[in-house]
Amino acid sequence: MPAWLTVVGIGDDGFAGLGRPARRALLQASVVYGGERHLAMLPARIGARRAAWPRPFDLAPLLAERTAGRTQPVCVLASGDPMLFGVGATLARHLPADELRVLPAPSSLSLAAARLGWPLQDVATVSLVGRPLPSISAYLHDGARVFVLSADGRTPAALAAWLAAQGFGASRMIVLEHLGGESERRIDALAHAWSTREVAALNLIALECRASGSTPRLPLTCGLPDDAFRHDGQLTKRDVRAVTLARLAPAPGELLWDVGAGSGSIGIEWMRAHPACRAIAIEANAERQAFIEHNRDALGVPGLQLVAGRAPEALAGLPKPDAVFVGGGATVPGVLHACWAGLRDGGRLVANAVTLQGEAALVAWRAQYGGTLTRIALADAQPLGAFDTWRQALPITLLEVTKPAVDPHDVPA
Repeated sequence: MPAWLTVVGIGDDGFAGLGRPARRALLQASVVYGGERHLAMLPARIGARRAAWPRPFDLAPLLAERTAGRTQPVCVLASGDPMLFGVGATLARHLPADELRVLPAPSSLSLAAARLGWPLQDVATVSLVGRPLPSISAYLHDGARVFVLSADGRTPAALAAWLAAQGFGASRMIVLEHLGGESERRIDALAHAWSTREVAALNLIALECRASGSTPRLPLTCGLPDDAFRHDGQLTKRDVRAVTLARLAPAPGELLWDVGAGSGSIGIEWMRAHPACRAIAIEANAERQAFIEHNRDALGVPGLQLVAGRAPEALAGLPKPDAVFVGGGATVPGVLHACWAGLRDGGRLVANAVTLQGEAALVAWRAQYGGTLTRIALADAQPLGAFDTWRQALPITLLEVTKPAVDPHDVPA
Protein backbone atom coordinates (compact mmCIF):
# COMPACT_ATOMS: atom_id res chain seq x y z
CA MET A 1 0.00 0.00 0.00
CA PRO A 2 1.47 3.41 -0.95
CA ALA A 3 1.76 6.27 1.55
CA TRP A 4 -1.88 7.13 2.07
CA LEU A 5 -1.31 9.19 5.23
CA THR A 6 0.59 12.48 5.48
CA VAL A 7 1.35 13.99 8.88
CA VAL A 8 1.78 17.75 8.57
CA GLY A 9 3.61 19.62 11.29
CA ILE A 10 2.11 23.07 11.83
CA GLY A 11 3.42 25.88 14.00
CA ASP A 12 1.64 28.63 15.86
CA ASP A 13 1.90 30.73 12.69
CA GLY A 14 -0.72 28.44 11.14
CA PHE A 15 -1.31 27.68 7.48
CA ALA A 16 0.71 30.71 6.38
CA GLY A 17 3.87 29.17 7.83
CA LEU A 18 3.58 25.88 5.93
CA GLY A 19 5.81 25.00 3.02
CA ARG A 20 4.54 24.10 -0.44
CA PRO A 21 4.53 20.28 0.03
CA ALA A 22 2.49 20.59 3.24
CA ARG A 23 -0.02 22.93 1.62
CA ARG A 24 -0.37 20.64 -1.38
CA ALA A 25 -0.98 17.61 0.88
CA LEU A 26 -3.77 19.44 2.70
CA LEU A 27 -5.36 20.65 -0.54
CA GLN A 28 -5.40 17.10 -1.94
CA ALA A 29 -6.62 15.37 1.23
CA SER A 30 -10.08 13.89 1.51
CA VAL A 31 -10.10 14.20 5.31
CA VAL A 32 -7.87 15.99 7.82
CA TYR A 33 -7.54 14.75 11.41
CA GLY A 34 -6.22 16.93 14.20
CA GLY A 35 -6.93 18.83 17.37
CA GLU A 36 -9.63 21.49 17.30
CA ARG A 37 -7.02 24.27 17.58
CA HIS A 38 -5.09 22.96 14.58
CA LEU A 39 -8.17 22.36 12.45
CA ALA A 40 -9.28 25.94 13.11
CA MET A 41 -6.07 27.14 11.43
CA LEU A 42 -7.13 25.74 8.05
CA PRO A 43 -8.48 28.25 5.51
CA ALA A 44 -11.83 27.77 3.84
CA ARG A 45 -10.24 26.69 0.56
CA ILE A 46 -9.20 23.40 2.15
CA GLY A 47 -12.17 21.31 1.05
CA ALA A 48 -11.33 18.18 3.07
CA ARG A 49 -13.61 16.95 5.81
CA ARG A 50 -12.30 18.01 9.21
CA ALA A 51 -12.21 15.30 11.90
CA ALA A 52 -11.28 16.31 15.44
CA TRP A 53 -9.53 13.74 17.61
CA PRO A 54 -11.94 11.92 19.93
CA ARG A 55 -11.69 12.47 23.69
CA PRO A 56 -10.04 10.53 25.18
CA PHE A 57 -7.53 10.42 22.35
CA ASP A 58 -7.95 7.39 20.09
CA LEU A 59 -6.33 6.51 16.76
CA ALA A 60 -9.04 4.01 15.81
CA PRO A 61 -11.10 6.36 13.55
CA LEU A 62 -7.98 7.37 11.65
CA LEU A 63 -6.67 3.82 11.27
CA ALA A 64 -10.12 2.77 10.03
CA GLU A 65 -9.49 4.93 6.95
CA ARG A 66 -6.78 2.43 6.03
CA THR A 67 -8.74 -0.72 6.73
CA ALA A 68 -11.63 0.57 4.64
CA GLY A 69 -9.37 0.39 1.58
CA ARG A 70 -9.56 4.13 1.00
CA THR A 71 -7.52 5.30 -1.98
CA GLN A 72 -7.86 9.04 -1.44
CA PRO A 73 -5.14 10.64 0.71
CA VAL A 74 -5.61 11.45 4.39
CA CYS A 75 -3.82 14.11 6.43
CA VAL A 76 -3.08 14.61 10.11
CA LEU A 77 -2.22 18.00 11.60
CA ALA A 78 0.25 17.98 14.49
CA SER A 79 2.27 20.52 16.45
CA GLY A 80 5.74 21.37 15.14
CA ASP A 81 7.78 18.24 14.54
CA PRO A 82 5.30 15.31 14.74
CA MET A 83 8.13 12.86 15.48
CA LEU A 84 9.16 14.71 18.66
CA PHE A 85 6.81 13.56 21.46
CA GLY A 86 4.06 13.84 18.85
CA VAL A 87 1.39 11.86 17.04
CA GLY A 88 3.83 11.01 14.24
CA ALA A 89 5.85 8.91 16.66
CA THR A 90 2.66 7.19 17.82
CA LEU A 91 1.55 6.46 14.25
CA ALA A 92 4.97 5.07 13.38
CA ARG A 93 4.31 2.27 15.90
CA HIS A 94 1.11 1.31 14.08
CA LEU A 95 1.94 1.74 10.40
CA PRO A 96 4.74 0.60 8.09
CA ALA A 97 7.13 3.39 7.15
CA ASP A 98 6.13 3.30 3.47
CA GLU A 99 2.50 4.11 4.33
CA LEU A 100 3.39 7.21 6.30
CA ARG A 101 4.80 10.53 5.11
CA VAL A 102 5.83 13.15 7.67
CA LEU A 103 6.35 16.83 6.83
CA PRO A 104 7.74 18.47 9.97
CA ALA A 105 7.72 22.13 10.94
CA PRO A 106 10.29 23.59 13.36
CA SER A 107 9.74 22.06 16.78
CA SER A 108 9.12 24.11 19.89
CA LEU A 109 12.54 22.95 21.09
CA SER A 110 14.25 24.33 17.99
CA LEU A 111 12.43 27.63 18.32
CA ALA A 112 13.23 27.89 22.04
CA ALA A 113 16.92 27.12 21.44
CA ALA A 114 17.00 29.82 18.76
CA ARG A 115 15.35 32.40 21.02
CA LEU A 116 17.67 31.71 23.96
CA GLY A 117 20.90 31.00 22.11
CA TRP A 118 21.19 27.57 23.75
CA PRO A 119 22.88 24.83 21.67
CA LEU A 120 20.10 22.29 21.37
CA GLN A 121 22.41 19.30 21.70
CA ASP A 122 23.43 20.51 25.17
CA VAL A 123 19.89 20.78 26.57
CA ALA A 124 17.97 17.88 28.15
CA THR A 125 14.29 17.53 27.26
CA VAL A 126 11.47 16.34 29.52
CA SER A 127 7.82 16.07 28.57
CA LEU A 128 5.22 16.55 31.29
CA VAL A 129 2.37 15.94 28.86
CA GLY A 130 0.58 12.97 30.37
CA ARG A 131 3.50 12.36 32.74
CA PRO A 132 3.79 13.12 36.47
CA LEU A 133 5.76 16.14 37.64
CA PRO A 134 8.43 14.07 39.44
CA SER A 135 9.60 12.86 36.01
CA ILE A 136 11.88 15.90 35.94
CA SER A 137 13.72 15.02 39.16
CA ALA A 138 16.33 12.86 37.43
CA TYR A 139 17.35 15.85 35.28
CA LEU A 140 17.93 18.27 38.14
CA HIS A 141 21.67 18.90 38.37
CA ASP A 142 23.38 22.13 39.30
CA GLY A 143 24.18 24.02 36.08
CA ALA A 144 22.04 21.82 33.82
CA ARG A 145 19.80 23.29 31.14
CA VAL A 146 16.45 21.60 30.58
CA PHE A 147 13.54 22.16 28.22
CA VAL A 148 10.20 21.13 29.74
CA LEU A 149 7.17 20.52 27.53
CA SER A 150 4.21 21.73 29.61
CA ALA A 151 0.99 19.83 30.06
CA ASP A 152 -1.06 23.04 30.37
CA GLY A 153 -1.02 26.63 31.55
CA ARG A 154 -0.64 25.65 35.21
CA THR A 155 2.46 23.53 34.71
CA PRO A 156 4.98 26.39 35.24
CA ALA A 157 3.56 27.31 38.67
CA ALA A 158 3.46 23.65 39.74
CA LEU A 159 7.01 23.14 38.50
CA ALA A 160 8.26 26.24 40.33
CA ALA A 161 6.85 24.91 43.60
CA TRP A 162 8.36 21.49 42.96
CA LEU A 163 11.79 22.97 42.21
CA ALA A 164 11.74 25.01 45.41
CA ALA A 165 10.79 21.92 47.43
CA GLN A 166 13.67 19.96 45.89
CA GLY A 167 16.27 22.59 46.74
CA PHE A 168 16.37 24.14 43.26
CA GLY A 169 14.43 27.31 44.04
CA ALA A 170 17.27 29.46 42.68
CA SER A 171 16.80 27.97 39.20
CA ARG A 172 15.99 30.42 36.42
CA MET A 173 12.67 29.71 34.70
CA ILE A 174 11.86 31.07 31.25
CA VAL A 175 8.35 30.38 30.00
CA LEU A 176 7.86 30.79 26.25
CA GLU A 177 4.23 31.04 25.11
CA HIS A 178 2.96 30.51 21.55
CA LEU A 179 6.44 30.09 20.05
CA GLY A 180 6.54 31.17 16.42
CA GLY A 181 3.13 32.85 16.50
CA GLU A 182 1.85 36.39 16.70
CA SER A 183 1.06 35.96 20.40
CA GLU A 184 4.56 34.82 21.36
CA ARG A 185 5.50 35.97 24.87
CA ARG A 186 8.33 35.37 27.33
CA ILE A 187 8.17 35.31 31.15
CA ASP A 188 11.35 35.19 33.26
CA ALA A 189 11.66 34.55 37.02
CA LEU A 190 13.48 32.44 39.58
CA ALA A 191 11.55 29.36 40.68
CA HIS A 192 11.22 30.46 44.31
CA ALA A 193 9.89 33.85 43.18
CA TRP A 194 7.44 32.58 40.54
CA SER A 195 4.14 34.42 40.93
CA THR A 196 2.21 33.75 37.70
CA ARG A 197 -0.47 31.20 38.56
CA GLU A 198 -1.45 30.41 35.00
CA VAL A 199 0.01 31.12 31.55
CA ALA A 200 -1.10 30.27 28.03
CA ALA A 201 -1.85 26.57 27.64
CA LEU A 202 0.65 26.36 24.76
CA ASN A 203 3.98 26.93 26.50
CA LEU A 204 7.48 25.58 26.92
CA ILE A 205 9.64 26.04 30.02
CA ALA A 206 13.38 26.56 29.83
CA LEU A 207 15.31 25.87 33.04
CA GLU A 208 18.79 26.84 34.15
CA CYS A 209 19.15 24.65 37.23
CA ARG A 210 20.75 26.07 40.36
CA ALA A 211 20.94 24.00 43.54
CA SER A 212 21.17 25.44 47.03
CA GLY A 213 24.24 24.62 49.08
CA SER A 214 22.33 22.08 51.17
CA THR A 215 20.78 20.22 48.23
CA PRO A 216 22.11 16.64 48.03
CA ARG A 217 24.22 16.00 44.95
CA LEU A 218 22.87 12.99 43.07
CA PRO A 219 25.43 11.63 40.59
CA LEU A 220 24.65 9.98 37.28
CA THR A 221 26.68 6.90 38.17
CA CYS A 222 25.22 3.95 40.07
CA GLY A 223 25.62 4.00 43.83
CA LEU A 224 23.56 6.88 45.17
CA PRO A 225 24.14 7.79 48.83
CA ASP A 226 22.12 5.60 51.18
CA ASP A 227 20.40 8.64 52.65
CA ALA A 228 18.96 9.47 49.22
CA PHE A 229 16.46 6.68 49.93
CA ARG A 230 13.77 6.47 52.57
CA HIS A 231 14.11 3.01 54.16
CA ASP A 232 13.86 0.93 57.33
CA GLY A 233 17.30 -0.65 56.99
CA GLN A 234 16.14 -3.05 54.26
CA LEU A 235 18.44 -1.45 51.70
CA THR A 236 21.18 -2.70 49.42
CA LYS A 237 23.98 -0.45 50.63
CA ARG A 238 25.73 2.01 48.34
CA ASP A 239 28.91 0.14 47.42
CA VAL A 240 27.20 -3.23 47.10
CA ARG A 241 24.47 -1.56 45.05
CA ALA A 242 27.03 -0.14 42.62
CA VAL A 243 28.64 -3.56 42.14
CA THR A 244 25.25 -5.23 41.77
CA LEU A 245 24.07 -2.79 39.10
CA ALA A 246 27.33 -3.18 37.21
CA ARG A 247 26.58 -6.93 37.03
CA LEU A 248 22.95 -6.33 36.07
CA ALA A 249 24.27 -4.12 33.22
CA PRO A 250 21.21 -2.01 32.30
CA ALA A 251 20.79 -1.06 28.64
CA PRO A 252 18.21 1.23 26.94
CA GLY A 253 14.74 -0.26 26.74
CA GLU A 254 15.44 -3.21 29.02
CA LEU A 255 13.13 -4.40 31.81
CA LEU A 256 14.23 -5.40 35.33
CA TRP A 257 12.41 -7.38 37.99
CA ASP A 258 13.50 -6.12 41.43
CA VAL A 259 12.31 -9.03 43.59
CA GLY A 260 11.85 -8.30 47.27
CA ALA A 261 12.55 -4.68 46.51
CA GLY A 262 12.69 -3.26 50.06
CA SER A 263 13.25 0.45 49.40
CA GLY A 264 13.32 -0.08 45.61
CA SER A 265 16.91 1.14 45.34
CA ILE A 266 18.04 -1.35 42.67
CA GLY A 267 15.02 -0.78 40.41
CA ILE A 268 15.26 2.98 40.85
CA GLU A 269 18.95 3.15 39.95
CA TRP A 270 18.34 0.78 37.03
CA MET A 271 15.79 3.25 35.63
CA ARG A 272 18.05 6.24 36.28
CA ALA A 273 20.69 4.62 34.05
CA HIS A 274 18.69 5.55 30.91
CA PRO A 275 15.26 7.13 30.30
CA ALA A 276 14.12 4.06 28.34
CA CYS A 277 14.96 1.56 31.10
CA ARG A 278 11.95 0.01 32.86
CA ALA A 279 11.61 -1.77 36.18
CA ILE A 280 9.02 -3.66 38.21
CA ALA A 281 9.49 -3.75 41.99
CA ILE A 282 7.88 -6.64 43.88
CA GLU A 283 7.34 -5.96 47.59
CA ALA A 284 4.88 -7.48 50.07
CA ASN A 285 5.43 -5.19 53.06
CA ALA A 286 3.02 -2.20 53.09
CA GLU A 287 5.46 0.16 54.82
CA ARG A 288 8.19 -0.62 52.31
CA GLN A 289 5.74 -0.16 49.44
CA ALA A 290 5.26 3.41 50.72
CA PHE A 291 9.05 3.86 50.78
CA ILE A 292 9.26 2.73 47.15
CA GLU A 293 6.49 5.13 46.09
CA HIS A 294 8.27 8.02 47.81
CA ASN A 295 11.73 7.12 46.51
CA ARG A 296 10.69 6.66 42.89
CA ASP A 297 9.18 10.16 42.81
CA ALA A 298 11.98 11.84 44.75
CA LEU A 299 14.63 10.31 42.47
CA GLY A 300 12.87 11.00 39.18
CA VAL A 301 11.55 7.62 38.04
CA PRO A 302 7.78 7.74 38.78
CA GLY A 303 7.26 5.18 36.00
CA LEU A 304 8.68 2.38 38.17
CA GLN A 305 5.88 -0.19 38.52
CA LEU A 306 5.14 -1.48 42.01
CA VAL A 307 3.59 -4.91 42.43
CA ALA A 308 2.22 -5.49 45.93
CA GLY A 309 2.85 -9.12 46.70
CA ARG A 310 5.35 -11.80 47.55
CA ALA A 311 7.45 -13.80 45.11
CA PRO A 312 7.09 -16.29 43.57
CA GLU A 313 3.29 -15.87 43.44
CA ALA A 314 3.46 -12.16 42.53
CA LEU A 315 5.59 -12.90 39.46
CA ALA A 316 2.78 -14.65 37.59
CA GLY A 317 1.67 -12.81 34.48
CA LEU A 318 4.42 -10.17 34.53
CA PRO A 319 6.16 -9.34 31.23
CA LYS A 320 9.44 -11.21 30.66
CA PRO A 321 12.38 -9.25 32.04
CA ASP A 322 15.84 -8.77 30.56
CA ALA A 323 17.35 -8.96 34.04
CA VAL A 324 16.28 -10.05 37.51
CA PHE A 325 17.66 -9.01 40.89
CA VAL A 326 16.92 -11.12 43.96
CA GLY A 327 17.98 -9.46 47.18
CA GLY A 328 17.67 -11.64 50.26
CA GLY A 329 15.02 -13.98 48.84
CA ALA A 330 17.27 -16.78 47.65
CA THR A 331 16.13 -19.07 50.49
CA VAL A 332 12.40 -18.58 49.82
CA PRO A 333 11.15 -21.79 48.17
CA GLY A 334 10.54 -21.39 44.45
CA VAL A 335 11.78 -17.79 44.08
CA LEU A 336 14.98 -18.46 42.12
CA HIS A 337 13.26 -21.03 39.89
CA ALA A 338 10.32 -18.69 39.17
CA CYS A 339 12.71 -15.85 38.32
CA TRP A 340 14.76 -18.14 36.08
CA ALA A 341 11.63 -19.42 34.31
CA GLY A 342 10.34 -15.89 33.75
CA LEU A 343 13.67 -14.50 32.53
CA ARG A 344 14.02 -14.14 28.77
CA ASP A 345 16.61 -16.21 26.94
CA GLY A 346 19.96 -14.43 27.18
CA GLY A 347 18.85 -12.46 30.25
CA ARG A 348 20.84 -11.93 33.45
CA LEU A 349 20.01 -13.02 36.98
CA VAL A 350 21.87 -11.48 39.91
CA ALA A 351 21.19 -12.54 43.49
CA ASN A 352 22.76 -11.38 46.75
CA ALA A 353 22.94 -13.32 50.00
CA VAL A 354 24.21 -12.37 53.43
CA THR A 355 23.36 -15.52 55.45
CA LEU A 356 25.00 -18.95 55.29
CA GLN A 357 21.69 -20.43 54.19
CA GLY A 358 21.37 -17.88 51.40
CA GLU A 359 24.94 -18.48 50.30
CA ALA A 360 24.34 -22.24 50.25
CA ALA A 361 21.31 -21.71 47.99
CA LEU A 362 23.41 -19.66 45.57
CA VAL A 363 26.22 -22.22 45.58
CA ALA A 364 23.71 -24.97 44.78
CA TRP A 365 22.17 -22.88 42.03
CA ARG A 366 25.58 -22.25 40.45
CA ALA A 367 26.34 -25.98 40.53
CA GLN A 368 23.22 -26.63 38.46
CA TYR A 369 23.02 -23.60 36.17
CA GLY A 370 26.53 -22.15 36.09
CA GLY A 371 27.45 -18.51 36.56
CA THR A 372 29.95 -16.82 38.83
CA LEU A 373 30.09 -16.27 42.58
CA THR A 374 31.72 -13.17 44.06
CA ARG A 375 32.38 -12.38 47.71
CA ILE A 376 32.04 -8.67 48.56
CA ALA A 377 33.72 -7.70 51.83
CA LEU A 378 33.76 -4.04 52.84
CA ALA A 379 35.03 -2.16 55.85
CA ASP A 380 34.56 1.41 57.06
CA ALA A 381 36.96 3.41 59.21
CA GLN A 382 35.30 4.13 62.57
CA PRO A 383 36.50 5.53 65.93
CA LEU A 384 38.07 3.23 68.50
CA GLY A 385 38.75 5.29 71.57
CA ALA A 386 41.23 8.00 70.59
CA PHE A 387 42.07 6.16 67.36
CA ASP A 388 40.32 4.72 64.30
CA THR A 389 39.95 1.16 63.13
CA TRP A 390 38.24 -0.83 60.40
CA ARG A 391 34.72 -2.07 61.08
CA GLN A 392 33.80 -4.94 58.79
CA ALA A 393 30.35 -5.01 57.24
CA LEU A 394 28.68 -8.38 56.80
CA PRO A 395 30.12 -10.00 53.67
CA ILE A 396 27.84 -10.39 50.65
CA THR A 397 27.82 -13.36 48.28
CA LEU A 398 26.78 -12.32 44.76
CA LEU A 399 25.64 -14.77 42.12
CA GLU A 400 25.65 -13.69 38.48
CA VAL A 401 24.31 -16.04 35.81
CA THR A 402 23.16 -15.58 32.22
CA LYS A 403 20.31 -17.68 30.85
CA PRO A 404 21.41 -19.46 27.70
CA ALA A 405 20.09 -17.91 24.50
CA VAL A 406 18.35 -20.24 22.10
CA ASP A 407 19.85 -20.11 18.62
CA PRO A 408 16.92 -20.25 16.15
CA HIS A 409 19.13 -22.29 13.79
CA ASP A 410 19.38 -25.00 16.45
CA VAL A 411 15.61 -25.36 16.83
CA PRO A 412 14.26 -28.36 14.88
CA ALA A 413 11.91 -27.44 12.04
